[in-house]
Amino acid sequence: MTDDSRTPRHGFATRQVHAGDVRGDGINSRVTPVHLTAGFVFDDFAQAEDRFSGADDGFSYTRLANPTNAAVERRIAALEGGTEAVLVGSGQAAVTVAVLGLLQAGDHLVSANSIYEGSRGLFLDNFARLGIETDFVVDANDPLAWELAVRPTTRAFFVESIPNPKNDIVDLALVAEVAHRHGIPLIVDNTFATPYLLRPLEHGGDVVVHSASKFLAGHGAVLGGVVVAGSTFDWDGTAADGTARFPHLTNPVRSLGDRSFAQRFGRGAFLAYARDVVAARLGPTPSPLNAFLIQQGIETLSLRVDRQSSSALAIASWLEQRPEVASVDHAGLPSSAYHELAQRYLPDGQGAVFAFTLHGGLEAAKTFYDRLELFTRMTHLGDVRSLVLHPATTTHAWRTPEQRAEAGIAPGLLRLSIGVEDPADLTADLAQALAGLPRAAAAPAPDAAATADAATADVASAGSGATAPAPTSASARSGVPA
Repeated sequence: MTDDSRTPRHGFATRQVHAGDVRGDGINSRVTPVHLTAGFVFDDFAQAEDRFSGADDGFSYTRLANPTNAAVERRIAALEGGTEAVLVGSGQAAVTVAVLGLLQAGDHLVSANSIYEGSRGLFLDNFARLGIETDFVVDANDPLAWELAVRPTTRAFFVESIPNPKNDIVDLALVAEVAHRHGIPLIVDNTFATPYLLRPLEHGGDVVVHSASKFLAGHGAVLGGVVVAGSTFDWDGTAADGTARFPHLTNPVRSLGDRSFAQRFGRGAFLAYARDVVAARLGPTPSPLNAFLIQQGIETLSLRVDRQSSSALAIASWLEQRPEVASVDHAGLPSSAYHELAQRYLPDGQGAVFAFTLHGGLEAAKTFYDRLELFTRMTHLGDVRSLVLHPATTTHAWRTPEQRAEAGIAPGLLRLSIGVEDPADLTADLAQALAGLPRAAAAPAPDAAATADAATADVASAGSGATAPAPTSASARSGVPA
């Protein structure tokens, strides 16, 4: 039996520890057990029949459902304010299951341009082979751009709440308003924000996806993904020509006694289809051990993300003052074009991932990258360890120079994911790596040792949640466009 009676009235930190707990199962383990089993024994013939007919919602096979995985699904759904969730093997699998739960051959997807490159490739290459077309909106906060992209066959909008890698915040309510006016659901990748900082369902989102490998798990040890559904979208709607927008959800299904998913599950039709048809048949099933480790990470989510976000803002403010740095892309900075949106949607922190661009371009980026000692050089995010990556030669390497320029991915741009280390140690590492690199013309030459000492003094209090040092004005920097 699931006991959520204690959690709805409680705060986020309480819910991340208690939501979805199971009581009265005869075992009463305080920590969710790891059910490492491929299948589950039926008591008798009748129970086996009932499990497959849907009359009994117990467990039969881990590809379909598992008690450990189900506990994590309940907790994430509770934190996001959703009705249900389905746990899958990776964030890429979560995006795949969410989109294929809505679109079929001949349908059209509209996505923000500023998204994870893996998602972009999935849309352009894999989904195109299935007959699903995708168009990209360059300015995700321009309602007219979304309007003009809509076709009669458009079946979903897709955005990231905090896009990768430039922290260019999306106005979710604006995009949702356009989507809903056309009867289209909005899918939001909330990986960078996490439900601690932002819950997209509260701002018009209809489906939320996460790479649980990142902040939810938090330790860089496992892969996982999750799809969360809200309860407000009407999946039974029709297009302008009177045809069903989502016929796979509204047509009768033999396995449901000739009822449709919409008739059987109502506003939960999408998630039921995504779980029972897409995920169950494609099989991106996470190991129950991975589910267990993700849940362990979730129990400290608010503690980690709060520290990581405050440290990231302090470090971004410090970087903005450095003469070697041309620009910093962090929505928490007053100089950011996204600062107002960040204050509206992310008042408790703008996340731990941001980018900055060096004077000196690619060569400066190479030198800086190789000098770092404390930052880990790897392609991952949301770790307790601080990470660095050079997008132009890694994640965005297959884009043309023109496409990278349009996305603001300059040769001198680097992405940071801030961990839980002492902020002063991180800035000292950044300072020694920056020393001697090309600077803005008017800046005095820095003394490396003095700079490191100053860095320590500037951000020593960031780990305790102190306000970050005030940045210099945007006009004082010789900037590269963000």
